[in-house]
Amino acid sequence: MRVFSSGRAYDRAMTAVPTFTQVADGIWTATATIWTSLTTAVVAPHGACLLIDPGISLAELDARAHEAIRRGWRVTAGFATHPHWDHVLWHQAWCGAPRWATAEAVEAQRRTRDADLAAADAATPGHDPALFGRLTALPADATELPWDGPQAVIVRHRAHAPGHAALVLPHAATLLAGDMLSDLEIPLLDTDAADPLDDYRAALDTLERAAADHGVRTVIPGHGHVGDGAELARRLAADRRSLEALARGRTPDADRLRTPWLAEEHRKHVERLRH
Repeated sequence: MRVFSSGRAYDRAMTAVPTFTQVADGIWTATATIWTSLTTAVVAPHGACLLIDPGISLAELDARAHEAIRRGWRVTAGFATHPHWDHVLWHQAWCGAPRWATAEAVEAQRRTRDADLAAADAATPGHDPALFGRLTALPADATELPWDGPQAVIVRHRAHAPGHAALVLPHAATLLAGDMLSDLEIPLLDTDAADPLDDYRAALDTLERAAADHGVRTVIPGHGHVGDGAELARRLAADRRSLEALARGRTPDADRLRTPWLAEEHRKHVERLRH
């Protein structure tokens, strides 16, 4: 079975490799061309590979699939940190691998799938609808991912999106934060939640405890850049300041709000918190 798209996308994929850079023991990241989106690969010594939030364009997924084969990685599992469309993409080369997510995230993706697929097609056309958002719910009591590689501890919280979960890789002292702890983005609230501000505050506390419990030295956000332990502390402090400014009706993080779409998200947050 042919696993790569044809034509120009295939050519771009072939010239784009190597796309992954090692950032910690057995952990590699690749950055997409939009939104500074990170794909993370956790690779076991025997070659089993866990892919977290792979994306974003079809050409980029082709490149990631090609490079995994070239490096001898076998993609045996995937993980979606949350149900937003840019975190539930997949490639036909990995069809045999389960894509785990929390049960709440799976249900949320089911509810929004049609709208999310339309959004994905508008931003990065060509993804296979049969692969889009096909997630497998983790058991409610699962504390680790059930895959054949290094321990991956699940850190559940309620911020940003329903069913959001981070992962901690203890062997590499690494926190995979999903759409949290970005150096580029303001805290993006789940504006449909009953109390999005307190949910986000609690999530930062949860992530900080998990990082302390496992001696985390590397943080990988869903969008932005990989950071060390000092950068993790800086981002926690910056996000807390941003939330407190928002709660007091002030304008937080002027530097991050220079990005137009983030300024618009901030406006939406202000409107949501007024009601």
